[in-house]
Order: sequence, then C-alpha cells, then structure tokens
Amino acid sequence: MTFGAAHEFFQASASVAGALIGLLFVAISVAPERVLGPDASEVHAVRAAAALTAFTNALTVALFGLVPGRHVGAGAATTVAILGLMFIAGCLVRAAPAWHAKRIRLGDLVFLIGLLGVFVVQLLTAMGLDRRPSDAGDLETICVLVIVCALFGIARSWELVGGPTMGLTGQVVGLLRGKYKPPAPGGAEHP
Repeated sequence: MTFGAAHEFFQASASVAGALIGLLFVAISVAPERVLGPDASEVHAVRAAAALTAFTNALTVALFGLVPGRHVGAGAATTVAILGLMFIAGCLVRAAPAWHAKRIRLGDLVFLIGLLGVFVVQLLTAMGLDRRPSDAGDLETICVLVIVCALFGIARSWELVGGPTMGLTGQVVGLLRGKYKPPAPGGAEHP
C-alpha cells in the first residue's frame, strides 16, 4: 500500500465512520430508555458503547491519517488504541456482575474480547509505525484495523436494534435452543 492510496482510503473511511456514528445515534434515540438512564439494559448499554468505540476508533484514525505532514501512527493510532483498551477494561468491569447474574450473555463479552484484540494489535502496529514511519506493512495493518472496527461497530449496532442473527453460528444455536422453525410447505406461516 502506498501512502497516497492510504490518504484516499482514510478519506473514504472517515466519511463512512462519521455516517455510521450518526446512524448509531439515531438508533439509540429511537429507544433511549433501552440504553440510557437508570433502567437501561446492561446488554444494550455494552452493545451501544462497543459500537460507538469501534466507530470512533475508525473515525479518529482515519481523520488523523488525513492531517498533512503527519502519519497515522504519530500518536493518533497509539493514543486511540490506549483509550480503546481502557474502554474495554471499563466495560468488562461493568459487565462482570451482570454476567455472573446471567443478565448478559457470554457472546457480548466475547465481542469485547475481540475488540480488545483489535486494540492490542493497533497499539503494537502504531508503535511500530512510530519507529518506522515509512513501513507500508504497518500502514496496511492500520487500514485493515479501521475496516475491522467498522465491521465490529456494524455488528454491535445490528444487535442493538434487535436485528435477527442470520449467521451459521446463530442458526445452529437457535436450532439447539429449539427456537428455529423451518418454513411451512408452500411458504405458509406456522400457526
């Protein structure tokens, strides 16, 4: 990846991340009581915070990647990764009692662990980019992590709004829990 191509990538990424953050706020504002306030669901609060953190990471890294004369690792990706790690630690501390009380699923925590991995890789890669600013491999890794954060945020947002699980794992779990009903012959609905 060339640094000129990265500039175009960061322009597009900043636009996408900004739009996704706006849509996340719209989704939260439709049913704010589920995420905000004293009676908010811990599951929804963790999902919303994780989505916002993933999108904000992608936006911040992309915007700093556009600053003339600076490279993306020069403090920006490193700092955002450290803040992301602090966020994950806070989320895990907040979610632990809810998980022990079975008010939050292991899947919600696994998603946080995945985001933790993204921030660790980003921190290490950004530190490498700080030492070797012309390393195209580290720059490419940062770009891939921006994409991964956008995808993490989209998946968390989908769960936040109650979107159905369509992946193979979700379908198998649904079958095992007895929640899956195959379509009736001829496309008719089950009673």
